[in-house]
Amino acid sequence: MAPSIKQMALVVSFFGFVSFVLGVLAENKKLAAGTPIPNGNGVTCKYPIDPTVTLGYLSTLFLIGSTVTGYLSLFYPYKGKSIPQGVFFKHTTFMVFFNIALFTTGLAATMLLWPTITEHIHLFHNVHNDVNYECPTAKTGLLGGGAFLSLDSSLFWLITLMLAGNVREDFFYGEDSDKGEFGKTSSDSYDSDIGVNGSV
Repeated sequence: MAPSIKQMALVVSFFGFVSFVLGVLAENKKLAAGTPIPNGNGVTCKYPIDPTVTLGYLSTLFLIGSTVTGYLSLFYPYKGKSIPQGVFFKHTTFMVFFNIALFTTGLAATMLLWPTITEHIHLFHNVHNDVNYECPTAKTGLLGGGAFLSLDSSLFWLITLMLAGNVREDFFYGEDSDKGEFGKTSSDSYDSDIGVNGSV
């Protein structure tokens, strides 16, 4: 069964919301710092079990799922009817929101991956030669910001999908209906001219 626009919109919304929730959880679970334990030449950082890395990667994965689904939903041939991609990009509003959705997605991915990878490095490379090393964790606030941007990204994909629906309607129905109204008007005008000339 071929998917509908509503089904695609639901998938984009679901993935975006899950990415948001996981990003917020990753931010809330993130440790403030580890515990430095002297090892003679430096310190070994001891970090408690931290789900931040897993949650951060999962949040990014769902963001990617939302983005891929959102992109594909714009150009999918619903009901077997496809139109060239160039037609969409001739519409300024569609073009603007499409670029905003891409930019927001890229920014969200950056803000989610940067602290997640940093945290991953801190957890696995925990032996340091500096006796004054304080065992920091990833910068606070980035994961939360990335989570909100991930939600914003899915909303922009939904708006772009709505605009794509408008472009699709104009392409398949707008031109025909305009020609029909024009033809009817011309026909009425022609009939009235014949009536006037006939009476003269």
